[in-house]
Amino acid sequence: MADWKKLFTDTTTLVEEKFDNLFFKLRNRLNLNDPLQIVTFRSYGTVNRLYIKGRVLENKGINAATDRDTIFNNLVNMYHRFQSDEIPGAVLKVKFQDQEHTIITDDEGYFMLNLAPEFPISPTDMWHEIDVELINSPIDFPAGLKSEAQVLVPPIDAEYGIISDIDDTIVHTSATDVLAMSRKVFLHNAKTRMPFPGVSEFYKSLQLGRNGKRNNPFFYVSSSPWNMYDLLKDFLDLNQIPEGPLLLRDFGLQDNKFISSGHMGHKFKEIENILLTYPLLNFVLIGDSGQEDPVIYREIVKKFPGRILAIYIRDVQLADREKIAMDISAELENHVELLIVDNTVEAAEHAAKTGLIFTQAIPEIEKDKMQDTGEIAGKEEATVIPEV
Repeated sequence: MADWKKLFTDTTTLVEEKFDNLFFKLRNRLNLNDPLQIVTFRSYGTVNRLYIKGRVLENKGINAATDRDTIFNNLVNMYHRFQSDEIPGAVLKVKFQDQEHTIITDDEGYFMLNLAPEFPISPTDMWHEIDVELINSPIDFPAGLKSEAQVLVPPIDAEYGIISDIDDTIVHTSATDVLAMSRKVFLHNAKTRMPFPGVSEFYKSLQLGRNGKRNNPFFYVSSSPWNMYDLLKDFLDLNQIPEGPLLLRDFGLQDNKFISSGHMGHKFKEIENILLTYPLLNFVLIGDSGQEDPVIYREIVKKFPGRILAIYIRDVQLADREKIAMDISAELENHVELLIVDNTVEAAEHAAKTGLIFTQAIPEIEKDKMQDTGEIAGKEEATVIPEV
């Protein structure tokens, strides 16, 4: 079985690379290319290492989401996200402090760099900006094409970090129902997709912690492909959910990617890397019962004993999934509390009781929950596109 799987992935990898290369050359020869853009992804690092990741793509002109966008607008934008024309072999210059580094994009347009600061960076600033400029490309581009990479470095006095899933944890996705998930993903945008009630204020209270400095770092780990980065980033920003690195996965046929890399493998690896990067920082884990979050979090607790302060699992109201989460909760009861909750306020009350957030934050979280559900006025309501 393993040999057949390897043969399949090797073959599809070769076919994909040949097709992409041929298509790229054809478009370039016929001058059918769109303007280029540098897409930088929010990432994370330490005072000694800053990790930069991004992609060089043709700019498909995806506009900022509005609540007036039609289903057709959303479908076209989603098509453009997945029909991304990446630019292999593009050369970029990265500038930080007095250093300059040159990096080249791979076959899918990605670039990555681990940068060691020459001078100590501020131990209190959470975000650090790094200039990225395109200096050469197989496709013509205007001089001075630049972007700015944001790298999170947890301050030394952060109390704890928070690692959160996105789909069915922060935003309604219905990941356990393919048809319902397709409607929500393809027919909606960052403006019309709805967060779970109270998430914004709850996450703000976790970011604030109890030292009042609002410097507890957030990390968002999702099995969504990198093609969805702009939509997810805009969704978090529009709903005033704390900024944090978005750790998504590639969407392709190559080994260790979409076909061969499962939900659990990707998320476990990303969470493991975060805990290894910050060995002195403990964490709160937030997810849902819909897929593998309880199983992944159990393995993280086993591998990093004493590092997880609490686990909050939103119940997706599927009996078999709830039972798995409940069994894991019982299994971990001597190590950490895994709480299965129906709403954000339940999680907040537990967080206040265990000293993770201020008790005084709960009324604001309750108010935010009621505004999100329309029980009281306060938030601007988006026009919800009917499901068809």
